[in-house]
Amino acid sequence: MSYFRILLLLTIFCAGPAAADVWLWVDNAGETHFVETNRPLFTWVDKSGKTFYSDKPDHQDAVLVQLVWVSDGTIADMNAAEESSDGLAFDGESADERAAREEQEAHYCKRVTEIYDSYVNAPRLYRTNDDGEREYLSKKEAAATMQETRDKVNDLCK
Repeated sequence: MSYFRILLLLTIFCAGPAAADVWLWVDNAGETHFVETNRPLFTWVDKSGKTFYSDKPDHQDAVLVQLVWVSDGTIADMNAAEESSDGLAFDGESADERAAREEQEAHYCKRVTEIYDSYVNAPRLYRTNDDGEREYLSKKEAAATMQETRDKVNDLCK
C-alpha cells in the first residue's frame, strides 16, 4: 500500500464528525435564543426599543450576554429530537441519560407546580426584603408573578 493510501485511510478513520455545542441566552424581553457558539455575544436596545445583537460591543450600551450550555450537537439536532416520537432529547441519548433527564424534568415540573399552588392558596403574595421583612405585592405585581409562574408550569410540565 502506498504512503498516500495509508495517510488517506488514517485521515478517514481518525476524522469524526465535527463536535458542536448548543448554548442559550435570554434577552432583556425574556425571549430565549439558541446559538451554536460560545464566543462572546453582546446585546443592546436603541432609543426606539429595537434590540440588537453582535459579536462585538458595537454600541456604548452593549452588554455581554450570559451563555448557558444546553447540549452537544446542533440546533437542528435539538429541533429534530423534539419532533421525534421516541421522546429522546438528543441524538445518541442512552436509556440511562433519558431516564435521568426525565427524572429531572419531573422534579422541576413538580416543584414549580407546588410553588404555583402555594401562590393560588395564599391570601396575599409577598417578597422578603434584605432586612427579612415582608413586602406585600400589589395586585398588579401579584398577577404578574402568578402569570409568570403559570407560564413556567406550562413550559416545564409539557
